[in-house]
Amino acid sequence: MKHAIQVFPVGKAVLITGCDSGFGYATALFLDQMGFRVFACCLLADGGGEGAQRLRREGSRRLHVLQMDVTQQEQIDSALRSVKKLLPPGEVLWGLVNNAGVSQYGAVEWVSMDDYRNICEVNLFGTIAVTKAFLPLIRSAKGRVVNVGSVRGRMASPLGAAYEVSKYGVEAFSDVLRHEMRRFCVDVSIVEPGNFTLGTSIFTEESNLRCSQKMWQAMADGVKADYGKDTFDEALKRQLLTSKSGDRDVTEVSEAIAEALTQRFPQGRYQPMQLFYYVMVFVSQHFPEWVYDYLYIEYLLKYYFLSGQGKIRGA
Repeated sequence: MKHAIQVFPVGKAVLITGCDSGFGYATALFLDQMGFRVFACCLLADGGGEGAQRLRREGSRRLHVLQMDVTQQEQIDSALRSVKKLLPPGEVLWGLVNNAGVSQYGAVEWVSMDDYRNICEVNLFGTIAVTKAFLPLIRSAKGRVVNVGSVRGRMASPLGAAYEVSKYGVEAFSDVLRHEMRRFCVDVSIVEPGNFTLGTSIFTEESNLRCSQKMWQAMADGVKADYGKDTFDEALKRQLLTSKSGDRDVTEVSEAIAEALTQRFPQGRYQPMQLFYYVMVFVSQHFPEWVYDYLYIEYLLKYYFLSGQGKIRGA
């Protein structure tokens, strides 16, 4: 991808949220190695988090680890003050990468309203809040905003309502922001990763087991009776398979984020995803709904999961 670089990192800084692990952690080091000044925001930067400690050890002097819970406005404001203080004279905040995210599975009736709200607070409203705080600096630099969405912000699947609602929202927010920022010469891109579950900590076996226990205990008796424990247990089994699927190497995602920050004419969307998901996104966007419903929902999921083969797994 080096031949595609048109914007050079010298004198430019990038702020990334959700750097404790996964895409954020890898991208912070990737951009640091490219020569950007990096503000890596971690949920546990002040709490001795392992990811924050590793970033401090492995990054150059240009990499600054900041505390940020994207659901806490006071922490966002504190990070903004730190960025203004740490930016050397002549340098600009060129890029903002909204990456922080959480996930949870569950049928629409299984997930509590508190869990719907919590996921949207991080994935959607956190993205909006951080963008609003740092956008004046980005506009001043005529820089870039890169929002990390998901393939599941473009195609829906059973048991994914809470996560997918938040990611569909990130898609809409990114599109609107891209239109509004054109007058300021600010480019806005969205990156839509496929299945990189093994390369992140967003959807682990431990989190699925914890979520399952909490969800079943909180579920209304009538909902439990109508769906049945067998269905619930089968759904958990499917999610445990998913937690062990996907690509472990997230370099493709880091490269897509870097391209959005450095290409002279960045794309509106980057899709570092496996061919299967690329095809299914195309089908879901351009074919009648029944085609997608049959191929993805009625055929593939039933064949691979209910037959116990477990070869095709959600992103």
